Amino acid sequence: MAELGSVLRGDPRLEKLRWSRRLTLTSRILFVNVLPLVLLGGGVLYLDSYRKQLLDERFKLALVEAQITAEALAGATPQRQEALLIQIGKEQRLRIRVYGPDGNLESDSFQLAPPSFDLPEPKEVDQTDFALRMDRWFDRVVGAPALPDYREPEADSADAWPELVRAREESLTQIVLRDAPDGTHVINAAAPVGLDGDTLLITRNPFDITQSVREARTTVSMVVLLFLLVSTLLSFFLAQTIVRPLRELVQAAVRVRQGRDRQVEVPRLPDRRDEIGMLARAISDMTGALRHRIDAVESFAADVAHEIKNPLASLRSATESLGKVDDPQLRAQLLDIATHDVRRIDRLVTEISDASRIDAEMSRTEFERVDMAELLHNIVTSREARGENEGREVIVTTEGEPHVVAGVGMRLERIIENLLDNAVSFSPADGTIDAKLVRRDGRVLLIVCDEGPGIPEEKREKVFHRFHSDRPEGEDFGNHSGLGLAIGRTIAEAHEGTLHVEGRRDGAQGACFILDLPAVAR
Repeated sequence: MAELGSVLRGDPRLEKLRWSRRLTLTSRILFVNVLPLVLLGGGVLYLDSYRKQLLDERFKLALVEAQITAEALAGATPQRQEALLIQIGKEQRLRIRVYGPDGNLESDSFQLAPPSFDLPEPKEVDQTDFALRMDRWFDRVVGAPALPDYREPEADSADAWPELVRAREESLTQIVLRDAPDGTHVINAAAPVGLDGDTLLITRNPFDITQSVREARTTVSMVVLLFLLVSTLLSFFLAQTIVRPLRELVQAAVRVRQGRDRQVEVPRLPDRRDEIGMLARAISDMTGALRHRIDAVESFAADVAHEIKNPLASLRSATESLGKVDDPQLRAQLLDIATHDVRRIDRLVTEISDASRIDAEMSRTEFERVDMAELLHNIVTSREARGENEGREVIVTTEGEPHVVAGVGMRLERIIENLLDNAVSFSPADGTIDAKLVRRDGRVLLIVCDEGPGIPEEKREKVFHRFHSDRPEGEDFGNHSGLGLAIGRTIAEAHEGTLHVEGRRDGAQGACFILDLPAVAR
């Protein structure tokens, strides 16, 4: 066992699960119920990827718009350029600026027509705004790269915009993403116009992207928080319905173990039909059985002490008197008494040892098929050969076939021997003992009837009590321990059978002991 324990302790799979043993049942229920919601809430963070997809689409759109607008403006007259700036800026909600070869601003759609969007100044934005603070918090959580702030230059020229400088130098369209003061994004697209050195700067404020992401975050967050609250409350409720009765059972079990309260009532929870209720009733029944067993052990111990004390007292008296008696005949009597007491103690010890280990032995033994008819005939034949029937005739009869039961042959033999010993003790010297085997309604019955004085109805149950001894007159005292019938009933019950006594049904004097066992199917 020690080696097995060391192997189990070294199992890496068990080591990984050991941490869970330190968690209370409430913590486990809460963890299991809240974890999916936490994972769902984590999905809010991945709305950042949704935002990136939208921005990528707008980048592509800005690139196309810048190139198309540059081609449209190339070669157009100043009047036609202004008309295009006004029309495209209004329809696409853009700010379009054209810079000359010297870098000076030549045309601005916001100056030619009312602005299609408005960006607040930094001082006009409330930095404690909830939506703005949530945007910044999410950006930090997802690790979004910091974007440069969008600022209008005091002197608007091509040199004030790095993307315009690169577009002029590389003659390629350049796109830059910046953060507006109100938390929205600004996309600048710079492109060369024609071959004269003019450049174009298109500014777009895709506030709808930020608005969509904020609305999605808010909706998902509210749903997650609502379900998180409900799940937490339900988890605590579920934990209470499980943990509270378990704690009551633990407290009752501790009181039973400590033995401080002999009448501790283990709650049976009769209203619960779930596994907790089944556990409570099982523990209650187990506790009742344990108390019954403890009471039986205590009673048995007291009876053992009482039964052994009598022959010990007689043996001590006889041995003490031997040294004081000189009469040979009296000394021989005292030796006979001592020898008889020793045999009686030996018999008691043997019977007590058998009685104490039968329960444990029967619980571990595997049953086999036992033919009761064959077993009975063998026992009767053997007893006659040894002269144990003391002149009584044992008549064996059978009814029905077969008489096969599932059990332990040696223990069933012990029951039959005890029943025949009892019948021989109470039957007259020339009496007859009837041993009858009957198969009836799926049961095998062994009925052993004697011709003794019989047993009054009010005493029939007492004969199965341990150390009960109501022997016939003339029988030597101490030849029986009073455990035979008690052992027989214990063995019968271990075979899911019964052993009881009745009066003879034929009206004759005597008693009938009936062993009732379940038959084995053909």
